[in-house]
Amino acid sequence: MKTMTKKKSAAALPLNTILDGDCIERMNSLPEGSVDLIFADPPYNLQLRGDLHRPDNSKVDAVDNDWDQFSSFGAYDRFTHEWLTAARRILKPNGAIWVIGSYHNVFRMGAELQNQGFWILNDVVWRKSNPMPNFRGKRLTNAHETLIWASKAEGAKYTFNYEALKALNEGTQMRSDWVIPICTGHERLKNAEGEKAHPTQKPEALLHRVLLATTNPGDVVLDPFFGTGTTGAVAKMLGRDFIGIEREAEYRKVAEKRISKIRKFDRDALQVSTSKRAEPRVPFGQLVERGMLRPGEQLWSLNGRHKAKVRADGTLIGDDIKGSIHQVGAHLEGAPSCNGWTYWAFKREGQMVPIDLLRQQIRAEMREH
Repeated sequence: MKTMTKKKSAAALPLNTILDGDCIERMNSLPEGSVDLIFADPPYNLQLRGDLHRPDNSKVDAVDNDWDQFSSFGAYDRFTHEWLTAARRILKPNGAIWVIGSYHNVFRMGAELQNQGFWILNDVVWRKSNPMPNFRGKRLTNAHETLIWASKAEGAKYTFNYEALKALNEGTQMRSDWVIPICTGHERLKNAEGEKAHPTQKPEALLHRVLLATTNPGDVVLDPFFGTGTTGAVAKMLGRDFIGIEREAEYRKVAEKRISKIRKFDRDALQVSTSKRAEPRVPFGQLVERGMLRPGEQLWSLNGRHKAKVRADGTLIGDDIKGSIHQVGAHLEGAPSCNGWTYWAFKREGQMVPIDLLRQQIRAEMREH
């Protein structure tokens, strides 16, 4: 009976679809208890007062869109209460939610989460390695945003792939401060005029970590403020189903085009670590031996700053360095160490693909045999 009910509920969901319209109305139309995870990046309510200019008097492309305008803190709080109420209803009993915000709104969201009975598990500081400077010089450079991770209720059996995150972090327990660059270069989506398609586009690396940590292949991830579709793109890549809600037609158009180009990987290759001891070691050279990567193929750092060429013996050669994927990455970043598996990516059909996905694929095959 439970299986039939679950299948019926799943069939009623508009999986891998971007819904238009108001996020609260759309969430209220979905079946109760049908979503595994919600990732929400709501309006910041920045309360900007006039234009912001750089020292050379050029105008900063700030968040001044209509969707970020609220008449008062009270109006913003009512909005927060309503969308979180709708979100809580559609979460499964063991589901969880991530919200992200700046100092303008994250504390108000945190209070409302607790008021509604969510149980806060962690707050995570996303430290931007390349933040926008404070041009007026009257405040500290705003170099981070805060994510709050919460289960639907205290005692809920939420998903947390601890060993997977530890493996992602080269065998060290993952901390609650994440150093990830903001979108630049190839990852920053542009509109027809060559301008930013969305002012607050989140990096795929951030969503990769969130979804790897707190979902499993086949889970349903909902994003009520879908924007240009980072959540959907990463969900598709990692074998999760998504539901996006976005009222702005221009953003939906960009997101649909973006996601249509994403390669959906075999789910067997996306199983994550459950115990480090159980995971076999995979030398990078094995990817070359098997033709998954070719000698002479270019690898790019996920932050977009560096590139290196694959050699036949499984080493890399950069501008002035040759060595393992870890040694070359550390040298190029000027860092004492580097996890090459999470640092390097290759291109397929115009998309950046982390090399670690190939390692996961090999490990999955090993487990089968």
